[in-house]
Amino acid sequence: MRIISRRALREFWEVHTDAQKALEAWYLDTKQAEWKTPSDIKRVYRNVSFVANNRVVFNIKGNRYRLVIVVAYKSGIVYIRFVGTHSEYDKIDVTKI
Repeated sequence: MRIISRRALREFWEVHTDAQKALEAWYLDTKQAEWKTPSDIKRVYRNVSFVANNRVVFNIKGNRYRLVIVVAYKSGIVYIRFVGTHSEYDKIDVTKI
């Protein structure tokens, strides 16, 4: 998959250094993946949540952090929409970011 943009991840882990390894692992796994359907994601990430408009929510570092992406399955592109703490995630509307 093509990921737009890694900078969001890097900026987050510069502040939350304990998230760096988990986010780097997610990035590398996703970059090598070829997701065609949500079930392709679910096979690898069993705790992933699917939300409206092709949004996908990942628990990072034991649910301490959340990562929200939009997947364009046909074009193979992943757009990072949100990276934050669990409490920051609770304050957003995932369907609108």
